[in-house]
Amino acid sequence: MLKENKIYRMDCFEFLDKIDNNSIDLAVIDPPYNLKKADWDTFNSHKDFLDFTFKWIDKLIPKLKKTGSLYIFNTPFNSAHILQHLIDKRLVFQNWIVWDKRDGLASAKRKYVNGQETILFFTKSRDYTFNFESIRIPYDSENRIAHAKVKGILKRGKRWFPNPKGKLCGEIWHFSSERHKNKINGKTPKMPHLTPKPLDMIERIVKASSNKNDFVLDCFIGIGTTAVACKNLHRNFIGCDNSSEYVAIANERLKNRNIFKQD
Repeated sequence: MLKENKIYRMDCFEFLDKIDNNSIDLAVIDPPYNLKKADWDTFNSHKDFLDFTFKWIDKLIPKLKKTGSLYIFNTPFNSAHILQHLIDKRLVFQNWIVWDKRDGLASAKRKYVNGQETILFFTKSRDYTFNFESIRIPYDSENRIAHAKVKGILKRGKRWFPNPKGKLCGEIWHFSSERHKNKINGKTPKMPHLTPKPLDMIERIVKASSNKNDFVLDCFIGIGTTAVACKNLHRNFIGCDNSSEYVAIANERLKNRNIFKQD
């Protein structure tokens, strides 16, 4: 078994072979999408991409504890294939989460504009961690909620008062992309990774589906967002990436807690 709280420069298959079975509480995976944005995201065919994807999934599943959870990012189209594979492997479907990226202008004119990514949430069994109180979000109508705090809202003959922590979190998530969060003089900068996920979004996943000192795995850790989230939230982590450049950036981020290097 590899040492925890460390990021390894390693191929995902070699890495997963070195992880003990039934040892992981939560896996947060942002794998290639086959969008051909870089060599690591390019496959000869959709079949080759799915073969690769199903291969790492099959290696990962035994690493999860019976109470473990799995989140996988991808495009909606790819996620439809991944979802069926996970069901075939007898994992338990929980949610199809839509990430509304709020990612600026787009120019599609022969179909609806792509402005989302999918996050599949599965569990190993029906016995799993879900800390719903930790991920409440603000209510939509501030005026209505302000009124309800005083007199409540009549529902089915009872007075309902808003929870001071906010409402329960739904399946549509509104997070701006990292490049839009790190604008310089109104311009989006070149990021150290092509597709970094927002830290606050990964922290929501870690809060919801793990507890302090739990063990979180990411076998496509990139520049280390999952590791930073775990360090911030007192979880143990282990991860890998086959890019020495990304691993170096990830380790620097761990020292500085999410300080991006700007070009």
